[in-house]
Amino acid sequence: MKILAVGDLVGENGVKKLKEELPKIREKYNIDFVIVNAENSAGGMGITISIFNELKKLNVDAITMGNHTWGKKDIFTFIDNEKINRPANYSRGVVGKGYHIYSCQGKRIAVINLIGRTDMGVQSDNPFTKMEDILEEIKGKADCIIVDFHAEATAEKIAMKYFLDGKVNFIFGTHTHVQTADEEITQKGTAYITDIGMTGPINSVIGMDIEASVKRFVTSLPERYKLAEGECILSGCILEINDENCRAVSIERINIR
Repeated sequence: MKILAVGDLVGENGVKKLKEELPKIREKYNIDFVIVNAENSAGGMGITISIFNELKKLNVDAITMGNHTWGKKDIFTFIDNEKINRPANYSRGVVGKGYHIYSCQGKRIAVINLIGRTDMGVQSDNPFTKMEDILEEIKGKADCIIVDFHAEATAEKIAMKYFLDGKVNFIFGTHTHVQTADEEITQKGTAYITDIGMTGPINSVIGMDIEASVKRFVTSLPERYKLAEGECILSGCILEINDENCRAVSIERINIR
């Protein structure tokens, strides 16, 4: 089985790029299951019902979110749909679910969304202890466990790798919009990459307009962010697992211009 994880969709142009490329990726790599992080898909912040419906039409199996989960009020109309996962370590009682278990090729795939706490500007529960609780909840209910860890700090993501090593099948990081070159399969069999990158405008500052972004850093004055335009890149990662025991066989980064 092959699983594709697509990095943060940035704006409607990022969604358009996914629509253009996903069918070709599916055919070229024989993809069976698709996960997309869509927390920046609507104007760079949040997701709308129209974009959610577009992703469903593309047969995206699971959608993950992050610190901009609540960026668009639309989400409250579909947050309970089983395709969408918001960070599991948001405060207890928050609407939506932090994980779902999907069926694919006769296997049960658990997709879990977590958010980091270092330099994120979002109040959340401890992602490490929350993962312990979830692993206990899904014990015996999933053949393959995948984690999207939406976090800023490289150290926090790597710590999660060691914390979950051998307990889950695949951990991929999102949020920074910059793909890292540290993909690996650990000795205990967990596939890992610190960040899978973004799907959005190439000539940009992590998807945002260059001039506005640079001005913020040069002047230290508030400057309204706006999405960049132009050619987009699709970034992500493909995991191949053994059909018999769901052990990771290979992990491959992709970047499509």
